[in-house]
Amino acid sequence: MKKIVKIFASAFLLTLIPTLIYASGGTHLPDVIGTFFHDGLLAEFKPVIFAFSISVFFCIISILVYRKREMIPGPLQNVLEALIEGIYNFFESILGKHTREYIPFVGTLFFYILGMNLLGIIPGGFSPSTSLEITASLAILVFLYAQYTGVRKLGIGGYIDHLMGEPRDVIGWAMVPLMLPLHIIGEFVKPVSLAARLFGNITGEDILVFAFVSLGISLMHVFVDIPVGIPLNVPFILLGLLLSTIQALVFSMLSAIYILLMLPHEEAHA
Repeated sequence: MKKIVKIFASAFLLTLIPTLIYASGGTHLPDVIGTFFHDGLLAEFKPVIFAFSISVFFCIISILVYRKREMIPGPLQNVLEALIEGIYNFFESILGKHTREYIPFVGTLFFYILGMNLLGIIPGGFSPSTSLEITASLAILVFLYAQYTGVRKLGIGGYIDHLMGEPRDVIGWAMVPLMLPLHIIGEFVKPVSLAARLFGNITGEDILVFAFVSLGISLMHVFVDIPVGIPLNVPFILLGLLLSTIQALVFSMLSAIYILLMLPHEEAHA
């Protein structure tokens, strides 16, 4: 019981930190770069810097666990193995026997996007997912990987046949002038949908947290004129944890489905 109380107390105190570093203006909580660098290269490339920091973090964790791996895993190795096994089992229900081939790509997408999403919840952090350039870059990567998979698995002829709707009779060939442009447009719409969905949801989450931090400070000013507010943002930070995980899962799951659609039908349904 004491441990539970300590956990909730720590979480409550952590939510007070954003109010201590609150700065007026904008729609996001201040971050360590934006607070000290309002312009220049650091400010301009802020999303890239935070996105790169997530990559470095995962690389360091992976190296540490790999170097100290044991038959009887320690706490960190245990957590990572559980996470990887869980995400593997999830994608296995989508990709089937192809899971081992594509899990390095879709699994990395999930953990990388999750890390970027959660970074905006940490005080002083900034979520690169609120930058359309970052989400668009990831979506373009998925688009290119899916097209590459289609060409590699189907061949050039099979890939074109797939885009035409795989006509096998007179009606099928008659529908080619309609199906071919629709499939081509659909392939380009997929990355736009991926990028916009991730960007919109995470941006909305950050704006919501910012709004309630601001409201908490405004309400506190009614009683005491100090830069600390009532932590009205607590439930929305908890909601943000859930939403961040869901959005990372949705992005990587749709990516897996797009790849699956490019596989030969007899393989895709195996």
